[in-house]
Amino acid sequence: MFGVTTSDDYRPVTWMGRFPIDVTTILVALHVGVAILTCLVVAASGGAVLNFMLFDSARVLGAGQIWRLGTYAFVHSPSMLLWFAIEMYMLFVFGREVERFIGQRAYIALYALLLFIPSLLLTVWGLGQRTGLAGSLALHFGIFVAFATIYPAAELLLRITAKWSAVILGAIYVLQLLAYNAWTDLAVLLTSIAVGFCFVRLRGVGPELVWWENLKARLQPKPKFKVVPKSTPARRDDDDISESVDPILDKIARSGIGSLTPNERRILDRARDRLLRESK
Repeated sequence: MFGVTTSDDYRPVTWMGRFPIDVTTILVALHVGVAILTCLVVAASGGAVLNFMLFDSARVLGAGQIWRLGTYAFVHSPSMLLWFAIEMYMLFVFGREVERFIGQRAYIALYALLLFIPSLLLTVWGLGQRTGLAGSLALHFGIFVAFATIYPAAELLLRITAKWSAVILGAIYVLQLLAYNAWTDLAVLLTSIAVGFCFVRLRGVGPELVWWENLKARLQPKPKFKVVPKSTPARRDDDDISESVDPILDKIARSGIGSLTPNERRILDRARDRLLRESK
């Protein structure tokens, strides 16, 4: 199933030889490029520049530095490059499948929601308590949740299905954040999970969930008037015979019985046999 295009909106942005360059490939290249640049800047003792990319609710609300709502996801610490490499691999593998399935425009919309909704949430949170955020781990975990929602039965590492992989990894991540009382990071993670799951489910993708279908049924407006279909009287066999035979009789009257086609002769014979049976 993987590698199959299921959306009419999917097409590569460009080609590099025979290799298609899609939106996911561009995102991975952008994150990797910024990570390499970050390492060079830190090596040159210019790490303070990264402070202008971090999300800081006080700077967003107080100084109007709204670019921080999106640039925080491109801050990758050089001390975490190994985990960053695993994160980019997962984005490349699973993000491309999500993009193929839902299409480019929907995929870009999903990525934008995963990028901005957590930072907007922390901006509102920052009205009462200063908040900060850096990195893209929760964002890309939301992409994996979207993949697991589309392909819940796909077998991954150790033949664990995507659905249970998402549950296990999400539970570990949540426990880790709970242990350190990282409430804002926990809010970002749960928000990313919800966005990834709900975005795909609202497009009608994934296995049927009874509670989800019941919730959507309750939220849908109920019609004010109930339309009752008008009952139609049952057709009688005599009516069917008349409708099929009358045109044939008219044709015989005009052109003679020799003008009938083989199909018309069969219809006439069947009507005659039925009338003979009814007269007995």
